[in-house]
Amino acid sequence: MNVKEAKAEVFWTAFKDLKREERQSVVERLLEDKEFREDLVDMAILEQREQEPSRPLEDYLAERAKRGN
Repeated sequence: MNVKEAKAEVFWTAFKDLKREERQSVVERLLEDKEFREDLVDMAILEQREQEPSRPLEDYLAERAKRGN
């Protein structure tokens, strides 16, 4: 385990040890940060779509142009 992973483990362990209301408060505070919230949404979308096949950017742009976007 490297230093970054060790720090993450310490924070995760401490977070899990909080009472439900305290965890809620921490999450609310994190979500107040617009940049963090956007990063979190991006990570969730990437995780959700991980198994989808990829396609070349040129194909996507051509399809988009056909739709008129």
